[in-house]
Amino acid sequence: MTPATESAILVVDDSAPKRYLLSNWLSRAGFVVSQAETGHDALKQIAANHFDMVVLDVKLPDMSGLEVCRRIKADDRTATIPVVHVSAHAVDVTDRTIGLVGGADAYLAEPIDPQELVATVQAVLRYYRALRKAEHLADGLAQLARTTLAVTTARGFGELLAHAAVGAARLFGGAAVVAADTLDGTWTATLATDTGRRESCEWTAPPDDAPIGFRKQTARADQWNLPTGWLDAQPLSVTSARLRNDLPPLYVFVPQHLDDDSTQLLTQLTQALGAAAEAQRAQDLDHRIAVTLQRSLLPRKLPELPGVELAVRYEPASTEAEIGGDFYELSLLGDRLLIAIGDVVGHSLHAATVMAEIRHALRAYAVEGHPPGTIIRLIDDLMIRLLPREMATLCVISADPATGQAQLANAGHLPPLLVVDGKVSELWQRAPLLGIGHPRPPDMEFTMPPGSTLLLYTDGLIEQRGTSIRDGIATLHELAGHVDADLDAYCDRLLDRLTTPPNADDVAVVAVRRV
Repeated sequence: MTPATESAILVVDDSAPKRYLLSNWLSRAGFVVSQAETGHDALKQIAANHFDMVVLDVKLPDMSGLEVCRRIKADDRTATIPVVHVSAHAVDVTDRTIGLVGGADAYLAEPIDPQELVATVQAVLRYYRALRKAEHLADGLAQLARTTLAVTTARGFGELLAHAAVGAARLFGGAAVVAADTLDGTWTATLATDTGRRESCEWTAPPDDAPIGFRKQTARADQWNLPTGWLDAQPLSVTSARLRNDLPPLYVFVPQHLDDDSTQLLTQLTQALGAAAEAQRAQDLDHRIAVTLQRSLLPRKLPELPGVELAVRYEPASTEAEIGGDFYELSLLGDRLLIAIGDVVGHSLHAATVMAEIRHALRAYAVEGHPPGTIIRLIDDLMIRLLPREMATLCVISADPATGQAQLANAGHLPPLLVVDGKVSELWQRAPLLGIGHPRPPDMEFTMPPGSTLLLYTDGLIEQRGTSIRDGIATLHELAGHVDADLDAYCDRLLDRLTTPPNADDVAVVAVRRV
């Protein structure tokens, strides 16, 4: 392999004296020269070695130099190698035109002046170097755009670092490492190669504190405690991006050999990664705040009453999805059990706060002793007056644990399921959502026999991409008919079978069994 600082030229001619002259002139001009006597020998050498140019005689003993040039230009691996034709026989305008149209970059007719040969070779190489540099920069900018898009649309911090490391490795060749501090205060390094191989591991905190803005420095892998086997025994370019002094920086490690264009690409990449990482941290923080708020508003303790078993599950949406407004309620009011589940329309921190207001109103109206239908009408009126343009679904059940007699009122929520001796029935009551202000039907009455199980749930349990709600309810029917001896295990099994983390929506499940 010829060093990058030199230009390797293959001289192809069947005349030994002519090959010697051409090679001698080019060698004295500073080029590294190889020789070939035939067209087949030339193609064989070009396939096996790197050449920056081919000086090619038009007349060869085994095939035409025009055919050799055509094959060079037709192969994607060699198409960018410039070809200069030389000829002592095909020297008129038609011959030169045929050669240039066939793919040659220059055409010299003998007798050839040494200075003209060297000047022609230098001019053609100058053009190709500029062209390759422009193509390399264009490829780099395209890869930078792909990497930036991937990290800005990442669905979590781990995915962001993975896209960043693979993108950096492909942009600069070889291996690359991207390291950052997560919200938990744990430094994580993601390592990748340009082939797509990658892995992540915990990383010791950096040896120095990065300044605000962008910084580039040179270092060795052992100075930064990088995992062995990736970037060992070679100098590295280390860049950091930090938006504010109270925010942790992001680091990018790539092999040091970078020209000016590559350095600019590394600068832009690191700055884009730093901004994307901070946006992801902010999103993760908002999600944690919303989850904390939501969990704080759910019942802290389930009521204990003889003859009834209770189990609940609440799984918030994953960090890459906005938090929703799912909630449930289980309270013992005198000798009756209040069971409720609902979902505020929308996914955001705002939806979680609306959920909190609805749940507080639900508890207040229930304490006043109102039946389910009245509770729903009062909440509906409250939302129209104080929470305009907000909507929610809600199902409220008031049950007597001793007799199993129950009343149900539904406001657009999914139907609860009643499981009796392995048979599943839906407790349908068609009624408008909360926040609409439309008339509502009277309460539905039903009975929970001994041994029966009542199951309430939100749409996050049954909604899957590519399937309808009815298909989801049908699948739930199949799984809900068998009620485990342990009600908690029952809820866990439903979640395991029906949801696939990361969850795109909140999931709330309430199970009540009369024993």
